[in-house]
Amino acid sequence: MSKVGSIRYDFSVFGEMDSYLFREGNHFRLYEKLGAQVVDDGKDSGTYFALWAPNAREVSVIGTFNDWDRTRHYLSPRKDNSGVWEGFAPGVGKGALYKYSLRSRSGAVMEKGDPFASFWEIAPKTASIVWPADYKWNDGDWMKNRRERNALGAPMSIYEVHVGSWRRKPAEGFRSLSYRELGHELGEYVRDAGFTHVELLPVMEHPFYGSWGYQTLGYFAPTSRYGTPEDFMYMVDVLHQMGIGVFLDWVPSHFPEDAYGLARFDGTCLYEHEDPRQGLQPDWGSRIFNFGRNEVREFLISSAFCWLDRFHADGLRVDAVASMLYLDYSRKQGEWVPNRYGGNENLEAVSFLKRMNEAIYEEFPDVQTMAEESTAWPMVTRPTYLGGLGFGMKWNMGWMHDTLQYMQKDPVYRKYEHNKITFSIMYAFTENFLLPFSHDEVVHGKGSMLGKMPGDEWQQYANLRLLLGYMYAHPGKKLLFMGSEFAQGREWNHDDSLFWDLLKYPRHQGMLRWVTDLNCVYRGEPALHERDFSHEGFRWCDFSDWEQSVVSFLRRSASGDTVLAVLNFTPVPRHGYRIYVPTGGRWTELLNSDAEVYGGGGVGNFGGVEAEEADSGWCPLPLSLPPLGMLLLKPEGFAPDQAGGAS
Repeated sequence: MSKVGSIRYDFSVFGEMDSYLFREGNHFRLYEKLGAQVVDDGKDSGTYFALWAPNAREVSVIGTFNDWDRTRHYLSPRKDNSGVWEGFAPGVGKGALYKYSLRSRSGAVMEKGDPFASFWEIAPKTASIVWPADYKWNDGDWMKNRRERNALGAPMSIYEVHVGSWRRKPAEGFRSLSYRELGHELGEYVRDAGFTHVELLPVMEHPFYGSWGYQTLGYFAPTSRYGTPEDFMYMVDVLHQMGIGVFLDWVPSHFPEDAYGLARFDGTCLYEHEDPRQGLQPDWGSRIFNFGRNEVREFLISSAFCWLDRFHADGLRVDAVASMLYLDYSRKQGEWVPNRYGGNENLEAVSFLKRMNEAIYEEFPDVQTMAEESTAWPMVTRPTYLGGLGFGMKWNMGWMHDTLQYMQKDPVYRKYEHNKITFSIMYAFTENFLLPFSHDEVVHGKGSMLGKMPGDEWQQYANLRLLLGYMYAHPGKKLLFMGSEFAQGREWNHDDSLFWDLLKYPRHQGMLRWVTDLNCVYRGEPALHERDFSHEGFRWCDFSDWEQSVVSFLRRSASGDTVLAVLNFTPVPRHGYRIYVPTGGRWTELLNSDAEVYGGGGVGNFGGVEAEEADSGWCPLPLSLPPLGMLLLKPEGFAPDQAGGAS
């Protein structure tokens, strides 16, 4: 066997079938074939390196095993027109630092990290690390049964988390938690608060911490800031064992220009477009992937597969989909290139997104993909065979903006904006919507969720309880960014920790208890989650009382279980307020946001109220509506076939 310092060309992990699928555009497990693949089968021991660099004139591997000497480990181009360079380095094993040295056709020499690296040095260092993951999973029960937990008809209350700033250790230099610490501490907190899933801001390796991960460079590696790939697996494993699903933010829309990354990888625009009108993102100063190139599509879909396969993720939230769909996104006239039909639709990106979703759901039918798409692009969550993009869910940005604009108004003026709180039902079932109050709403001077609320301190807390109650009652899955669940007063700072000391105070304790109880009732009442995406699961009782800023509606499950939501968006208590409901008898108060245990004033209905019998079939229900409050009520002994249909 050759010693370290030599290279062999008689060994390959990337075989003929791999090459065929790669050139065809249908190889979505490239993370098993390209990059640094450690081999130890008793006969051969070392690392096989393979790199796609079709326009390079010369490629070698440099690293700690050859003193970073580019002349000692040359790779050889395959003779199948795949553009792949390969070679086997005996004796090179786990933990070796490496990069690729490439000579372009112009003669320039570049040093690049491995696009398929599974582990990286901690930024600002830039070397890739040979690292075969070695982890024994213990989440078999979750993986076996997760289809029902991730189903569109299941309750889905998502806690959005930035790993580096959720909780820090003041006694240890204010460091962030490691992945292993986070698994236990985050898991226990999320479980106790009743959330069903967490969603992590991008954990894929990124050079700039302040990008929150949205400037991804290592598409196959969890950032090394918090531990090894095995540590990340352990975190996911622990969360799964606690019954908590894990979604990951993922960024296939653009990538940073760092010299050691993907930009001009082999001396040409390999991953991005050459024309800056197509290849540069003006908002973020980053490069846009060339979605028309088979190898780029395979790179990205392989990345998605890797997180779902190797790391057991339950789904991917795809960032900035609108920037992918439109050629003129954030561009003025003359700064973009129309498609072949003269339109502004990015046909290649549309094709990529459809193929990506088809491939994911074919291979991983028990996960979900979610689109952060901020426009009215049609059928984002409809099947590709019907002309849709094939996503499982879409963030409802219109609902979020309208709702926050409404809630930020002084209540005395809300009656003039009543349509902002009712209009969303007009389109609520055109897509499979998720309702997001995300990190984007609590940064860049926007203030915290509590800080957005008008009025004195009491009214601010009441308004926030009302806002969150409205989200949980409204059709659609739920997402809440960390800190909002206990009413953090300051906006989020990625260099800081959440202000956990606030939980010493009753009003913050009350807010966390309110969110916990919302999660409990939401998960326990099929009417509140089973038909989130169907008009059959919703019916207005009254949306027209703009003068008093009150709305009321029914949520209904497939079996006919019914929950009534009544929301009073003014600080005026309203006694004897009549709502017409589909059955007489007693209606039990499931939740009251004004209960004293949440920090409210205690205005309510003493646990329930009797609806008057009526010949018409719709019975008056006299209620005491708390100020800036929401009531959830459920009929006792309600026969399913008595419920009215949707309207």
